[in-house]
Amino acid sequence: METVKIGIIICNRYRNCAGGKCFRAALNKEGAFSIYGDKKIEIAAYTTCGGCPGGNIEYAPEEMKKNGVEVIHLATGLLVGYPPCPNIEHFKKFIPEKYGIPVITGTHPIPEKYFLTHNNLNTWNTETKQENLRYTITDENIRKSYN
Repeated sequence: METVKIGIIICNRYRNCAGGKCFRAALNKEGAFSIYGDKKIEIAAYTTCGGCPGGNIEYAPEEMKKNGVEVIHLATGLLVGYPPCPNIEHFKKFIPEKYGIPVITGTHPIPEKYFLTHNNLNTWNTETKQENLRYTITDENIRKSYN
């Protein structure tokens, strides 16, 4: 079975996060990890962006690449924190350009409580934001299980 080595970058606001939802989603292939189908997933790196404007984005992917990371996931917290990360589009361009590593937005499914709040606030009302959410919206039962 083919193994995909993944690096996860989380928002620095959540720097104390133990990664439980991300690791659970990787194990269950839920949220953005559903794209890997029958492949085995190995989380090979986990760090923060370094805080706004994302200083660690310049350096962390290099270390991740040295450790075999093939894909970097920008954690769901960057999408659902309030406000959502204002730099995510820069990260999505910079990492592949500088390090040649593809970037996927999202990790675990969006918890229902965040889904409802952001829908009420109309946070995700652009095509770009909708594209960033495509792997993490899932269905209501799965979202509720991540509350």
